[in-house]
Parts: sequence; C-alpha cells; structure tokens
Amino acid sequence: MNRVESRAVLAGILLKRVREDRYPSATDMDLIEQILPPQLMPRYIEVLLDKVAQDHRPSISMIHRIDRISKSIP
Repeated sequence: MNRVESRAVLAGILLKRVREDRYPSATDMDLIEQILPPQLMPRYIEVLLDKVAQDHRPSISMIHRIDRISKSIP
C-alpha cells in the first residue's frame, strides 16, 4: 500500500465515523479535510449536510464548516 492509498483508507474510516456519530468529532473532521482526495470532497459535504438536515438545531460551526469547504470546490 502506498501513501495515497493509505490516506484514502484512513479518510474512509474517518468518514464512516463522522457519518455514524450524531455529533462527530471536530478533530476527525479536521483530519478528513487534510487528507481527503479532492474528488471525494463532495461526498464528505453530503455527509455533513445530512447531519445538518437531521438536527432540529444544527451546529453553527458545522454550518460554517460546510460553507468553508463548499467554497473550495470548483
């Protein structure tokens, strides 16, 4: 396994944790944003948008995170 593959595997593990946790760890999300390949960033944003949609009082920091990440996608 090379560096790119190992980072992709780690990103997948972290993304699964974020998807499954009701209130995902900011540390996990920060790590994902550092290592996730650009082509998978839209999938990550979908996971975060689902979190916001499911919460009656979504986290303002989560909303800001989604906005910041969305700006980085062409």
